[in-house]
Amino acid sequence: MTLPFSTVRDLLRFAVSRFNQAGLSFGHGSANAYDEAAYLILHTLHLPLDLLEPFMDARLSAAEIDAVLNVIERRATERVPAAYITQEAWMHGFRFYVDERTIVPRSFIGELLQDGLQPYVEDPEQVSGVLELCTGSGCLAILAAHAFPNADIDAVDLSAPALEVAARNVADYKLEDRIALFEGDLYAPLAQRRYDVIISNPPYVNAASMQELPAEYKHEPEMALAGGADGMDIVRRIIADARNWLTEDGVLVIEIGNERHHVEAAFGGLNLVWLSTSAGDDNVFLIQAADLPV
Repeated sequence: MTLPFSTVRDLLRFAVSRFNQAGLSFGHGSANAYDEAAYLILHTLHLPLDLLEPFMDARLSAAEIDAVLNVIERRATERVPAAYITQEAWMHGFRFYVDERTIVPRSFIGELLQDGLQPYVEDPEQVSGVLELCTGSGCLAILAAHAFPNADIDAVDLSAPALEVAARNVADYKLEDRIALFEGDLYAPLAQRRYDVIISNPPYVNAASMQELPAEYKHEPEMALAGGADGMDIVRRIIADARNWLTEDGVLVIEIGNERHHVEAAFGGLNLVWLSTSAGDDNVFLIQAADLPV
């Protein structure tokens, strides 16, 4: 019997067609059907993720073809994010383990950490304490440990299962001596201290948008996405107490996705600095400690 597929090129074409036919949503690491298909095929075949072209016309065994087709069909039928299939996510060159206990790592704060939040943090090497609220998989805490090489990082989440994932990632990067994980509600589990930087990518999706989320997002823990009627329930609480936890010249950085209008409606009286990312100037804001409510 002649198999309908024999090469990576054949499977890539089929996967793109299948994903487009299924009307999949992309927002968990890939931006389109082609990139997602290439990633899933290379990962399933244990090939380098950045080297598609040399393998395009490689002939595959029947077992390899079957394995790839199973992955393609699961993605198309179950509408599960690719990261949950491969149990990995990539951010800025860092690989993180991920499964359904936490949302798929994605954050524009990660971009901003690449230069240590400069110029708002004058000298990243002088930062001694960083707090991440709503850490999930621990990805931003790990990126912060690299951005601020002399800092110790406290990372908090309300979800014990998510913290199990975070602990695995922290251990993978051998950062157990610098990153401490805390289970609890925002600042509640922490000992009183002051941080130079507080970062958070909290639940911020407003109630109306939660009802309209594509199927892929409904595989993620709802508590990690839903932010109440206007998306600002958790953000309000973070801002309300942040000054008690920041140093005098500390900064608070919060990611809010597409909720800028709700942020400005809720916190328009504060001196918000909107930071530029690859998605524009509407996704992440910063507040200096001195500008926070007492």
